[in-house]
This record gives sequence, C-alpha cells and structure tokens, in this order.
Amino acid sequence: MKTGGLTIGEVAQRTGLATSAIRYYEDEGLVHPFRTDSGQRRFDRSDIRRLSFVMIAQNLGFRISDIRNALRSLPDHRTPTKADWGKLSKGFRRDLDDRILQMQRLRDKLDGCIGCGCLSLKACKLYNPDDAAKRGGHGPRYLLGDSPPDTL
Repeated sequence: MKTGGLTIGEVAQRTGLATSAIRYYEDEGLVHPFRTDSGQRRFDRSDIRRLSFVMIAQNLGFRISDIRNALRSLPDHRTPTKADWGKLSKGFRRDLDDRILQMQRLRDKLDGCIGCGCLSLKACKLYNPDDAAKRGGHGPRYLLGDSPPDTL
C-alpha cells in the first residue's frame, strides 16, 4: 500500500471544493485516490490540478463525460507533465474556439435581429427574407453558425 498523500480535507482546502464534491468527482472517475493501510482515502498532489481542471471545464460548460474522457489521456501513476496537459488541451481547443466564435456572434448581433426567423421585427425582412432561415432548422440559425444569404 502507498503511504503519505493528502487527506480529502487538505484537498478541499487547497481547491476550495466541498469534500462531498471531491467524493462525487471520485465516483465519476475524475480522480483516483488511494487507500492507506488503515483504509483512509488519500490523494496525490497532482489531483489538485486535476480537480482544478474539472472546476474550470465545468464553469465553461463542459459535461462531466467530456471532462472524464479528457482526463483519461493523463497518466495515472505519475504527475502529468506540461506536455501531458498540452496534449489534453488540444482536444478542448477546437470546442473552445467554436464557443468563442459563437459568443462573438451573439455579442455582435444581440442588439439587432437575432436571426430567429420570426419576422416579428421589420429588420427581420432584411436578414431573413421569406423566412429562409427555417431551412436550416429551428432556433436562431444565424447565431448558431448558419450564414445569411449574400443578398445583404
């Protein structure tokens, strides 16, 4: 059995997470504490970084399953290196870039027509003549990434 490590209370203090949240993340397979000879749960110092990544990724709207899959790329039996974290970040980069573009479109168009296809505003006739946006599906098509016709 392994000795040393951090108690769940120490990890909670370092991360700002409640111990119940840390146990939840353990149940979800995001961290893998070990047990001492006396059966106490202990964490490696690298688990602080893993939990910090979980907190940040959740704040950005990533699902637990996405986070779990990303963390699987990190080594289990050693502290992840900068290269390990860089490899993990490549998978998130595309999604983050897409989210940034979507937020920029929302920011830039929120005060005008939102491209919903409702034709309730006079301006909608300019951006969505004859309700052309409905061909792309439901919702705010132009904010979701569809391009309005080139006639604008």
